[in-house]
Amino acid sequence: MEKEIQNLYSAYKEGHFSRRMFIKKLAMITGSTAAALSLFPVIEGNEVRAAARAKKETVIFSEFIKYPAETGEMRAFLARPGKGKKFPAVIVIHENRGLVPHIQEVTKRMAKEGFLTIAPDALSPLGGTPEDISNVGEMFKKLNSEQTTKNFVAAVKYLKTHPLSNGKVGCTGFCWGGAMTNQVAVNAPDLNAAVPYYGRQPAPEDVEKIKAPVMAHYAGNDAGINAGIPAFEEALKKYNKEYQIFMYEGAGHAFNNDSNPERYNEQAAKLAWSRTVGFFKEKLK
Repeated sequence: MEKEIQNLYSAYKEGHFSRRMFIKKLAMITGSTAAALSLFPVIEGNEVRAAARAKKETVIFSEFIKYPAETGEMRAFLARPGKGKKFPAVIVIHENRGLVPHIQEVTKRMAKEGFLTIAPDALSPLGGTPEDISNVGEMFKKLNSEQTTKNFVAAVKYLKTHPLSNGKVGCTGFCWGGAMTNQVAVNAPDLNAAVPYYGRQPAPEDVEKIKAPVMAHYAGNDAGINAGIPAFEEALKKYNKEYQIFMYEGAGHAFNNDSNPERYNEQAAKLAWSRTVGFFKEKLK
């Protein structure tokens, strides 16, 4: 019913019919004219409050860019705050579906938090993420893992020297991107913060190379990925690395992906996000 009322009100605001007709149509939904009349000011009030919230939202700019990397030019989605001259920078690494609209939205969310943010497209060497991703898994199999890692490490250099960057760079990623975030941490000694989400851990012997502080997020219902946590944590302790590990009990793999209702866990996602943003604001200032 709520969606039906919203659609009806939108049509009314766009001038498709009069207030009298709106009330009449609303009465058919609510069951009576009295109910419609009492609901009308509530609907208008909600509309005003929504508009006020929208005005308070941070204005951001976004665009597709290219940066130099191991295999040539990498395509990436960039988002940044509309106001300010220098920003801490963050790399967002997509899942094994490529640079899809959801990841572009996550990039915008990070920009709204005050960061110069880019989301590289790992499939750039193969022409980029296609609109139809039904067969995208086969494209990922064609990627050279060593070159792919270097392509993302190149994003650190790109942001370090970007004219809008304060020179501090963090990296976060999800699933496949979580594993890649770990690899960026291993291979980019000038990275300033790493936040992998439910990503496969680096080899224990590679942990010594990590210079950036790490905040790792894991889902309680993710046995395959979680099997690697003990060895990872043991290595982090062994080499005296700064780290935090958070486990979200009751959540499953890809719990941050709000474009996938079957996997999304709102409570876990919001908590992990707030921790991630706080961590970046502390380490990249």
